[in-house]
Amino acid sequence: MSLREQIRIMVVDDMSTSRGLITQALDEFGVRDVTAVSDGTSALEAFQKYPVHLIISDYNMPNMDGLHLLHALRSNEHTRNVGFILITGRADRAVIDSGKQLGMNNFLKKPFTPQELKSSIEAVVGRL
Repeated sequence: MSLREQIRIMVVDDMSTSRGLITQALDEFGVRDVTAVSDGTSALEAFQKYPVHLIISDYNMPNMDGLHLLHALRSNEHTRNVGFILITGRADRAVIDSGKQLGMNNFLKKPFTPQELKSSIEAVVGRL
């Protein structure tokens, strides 16, 4: 069984259009086990019920942004090793450096192509 058939991915973005584009791209890559939620708080709750291997999260979200989600994940013994890709339209050094300090595995700057998304994922989990 290939990695794309086994991997579980969670997409976290407050914009339904963005969630849809990412999940559609994952489907085109052959990744079928995808959960999509609208904010960091929902992501933490969903993870407790159904752990995933990789979280792809937007940076700018209400209530809990992507960096706060990453911090919460890395601070918990049960979630600290999950792969994490941050997506941001503000790829300024401060955001990227903070993400790296918190342990993000990769990041993508908006807008991005499906191939850039796939490359970013494969840099974290291996070839899909």
